[in-house]
Amino acid sequence: MKRQKIISLSVARIALVMGLLLTIMILMPAQAQARNIKIGIIDCYSGPAAVYGKDALNGFKLALQEINKKGVLGKKIEFTTRDTKFKVDIALNMAKELVLRGDVDILVGTINSGAALAVSEAVAKKEKVPFIVWISKSENITGKKGHRYVFSAGENTAMAGKSGGVALSQKPYIKYWIAGDDYEYGHAIGDAAWRNLKARKPEVELIGKSWWKPGEPDLIPYITSILAAKPDAVIFCTGGRSMTNIMKAIKATGMAEKVPVYVHTATDHAVLKPLGLDAPEGVMGTMDYHFYFPDLSANMRFVKDFETAYGNPPGFPAFHGYITAHFIAAAYEKAGSVDKEKFIDAMEGLKIDSPVGKIEMRACDHQVVLPMFLGVTKLSPSKGVAISSDIYTLRGAEVMPSCKEIMEARGQ
Repeated sequence: MKRQKIISLSVARIALVMGLLLTIMILMPAQAQARNIKIGIIDCYSGPAAVYGKDALNGFKLALQEINKKGVLGKKIEFTTRDTKFKVDIALNMAKELVLRGDVDILVGTINSGAALAVSEAVAKKEKVPFIVWISKSENITGKKGHRYVFSAGENTAMAGKSGGVALSQKPYIKYWIAGDDYEYGHAIGDAAWRNLKARKPEVELIGKSWWKPGEPDLIPYITSILAAKPDAVIFCTGGRSMTNIMKAIKATGMAEKVPVYVHTATDHAVLKPLGLDAPEGVMGTMDYHFYFPDLSANMRFVKDFETAYGNPPGFPAFHGYITAHFIAAAYEKAGSVDKEKFIDAMEGLKIDSPVGKIEMRACDHQVVLPMFLGVTKLSPSKGVAISSDIYTLRGAEVMPSCKEIMEARGQ
């Protein structure tokens, strides 16, 4: 009798375990289906360069508020952030942690071009995880070092350099000096600007170069040395925290009143905002976004919503963060799945509406096609900051390297 009771209890336990296993197996697909889309963001959120990382994040969050009202494939998009502290090694470690332990579907970041290249090669390509770069501007990211798993949702040095070359080639200047941050972005923008200028105006001469460590706090000694060389014009190649620092130094030395100056990001609001009405006037610059231009309803709506949410107008990082989120949502809807490979296929050639009009993620190199705006800094008392004046627009197709050039750079 006792033995029968034990057998009965064992059978009951086995039945209970089997029932639990069956329930788990039934629920697992539903739970997997219900899991939200996870985005891992690596960017700089401490130190002077944090202003750009936070601006991009705010643009991304604003877009998610719109996107998550409807959802994507019946899911929400959620994100987690990691602070790179503008360091390549930290960015690499953070990316690995998010992919290998955080189970993220996509990586997004960063402001540091060196970090973007390292993460692209050692994490995105190796682990086959899509990586969308939203601020870093080195053309190598989607150029010669591009691959299937990396995308860029911002303008790059090839586009900026071509814009700068077009602008400067129309000026009478012959003798140039190039100066900037001694890292990937600084050299990339310098090479691109000079390459394009020289192609359009072969008689120009490069009489000197100056390079300083990224984030160098005092740039005035460099400007003093450059002015002593008496160039006809100067091309500054500054990224991260140096973008505002160089404008401050130009103002302090009165440099723009003595020699023509070109800085790719000179006309951006995120760069000019910290200076208020103390920004230098007359500095030539190029940028892919202004909160006051173009005068499109989509841009005005974006600006209004951003100002309501964060109390200030969006800069170019916010624009890049905003369109990154919309590219992600649109690609998942197109793919009909959260599968990484299907997501990549859907991103290629994808077109979305944006504050600057319809834009495309070019299939051949995964580089977003954006217009570039040429202008000169001018104080605007009504806005309380300097803005870009005399704006001239170059369409995306005018500033992009051809797909053939990209494939040749990659050795394909």
